Amino acid sequence: MSKKSKVEEMEAELNDSQTMESPELSDENTDVEENEMSVEDQLREDVAKEKDKFLRLFAEFENFKKRTSKERMELFKTAGQEVIVSLLPVLDDFDRALKEISKSKDKEMVKGVELINNKLKETLKGKGLEEVEVGAGDVFDAEVHDAITQIPAPNKKLKGKIIDVVEKGFKLGDRIIRHPKVVVGN
Repeated sequence: MSKKSKVEEMEAELNDSQTMESPELSDENTDVEENEMSVEDQLREDVAKEKDKFLRLFAEFENFKKRTSKERMELFKTAGQEVIVSLLPVLDDFDRALKEISKSKDKEMVKGVELINNKLKETLKGKGLEEVEVGAGDVFDAEVHDAITQIPAPNKKLKGKIIDVVEKGFKLGDRIIRHPKVVVGN
């Protein structure tokens, strides 16, 4: 036999004898492997928890961005609401003035006031102001109309319906900023 094969044989015998003599050693190796697996499993579990936490935080942040974006858009739509509401009485005064001066003979003055009135209305319309359409004979809706009084209906058809519009209503975007004031038939 060659030297190499003798050395290999001796090493194999030594390994076999160590394995047979100390079974505790192989158990320790198994315990170490189990501990390593449990540490590895623990690390995987920790990573999964952190990943879940990250995903929830990311989703919460996305919801926050959407909510603030929506609030910002709504704020831009109604940013001038206070100014527009304060100008509504001016529109009412223009309408009353046009009624009165249309009776006069000075057609140039009527035309001038009409031009100013139309310019103001168009400017406010450009900012999102719309008139709430309501007329005599329309069905009364408490969510849209503001009933200032009830009078006996002239005929049965007008019972529970609008008889007269005292003050126009306006909405800014989708929100009603002034409800039309109406007289309802009883």
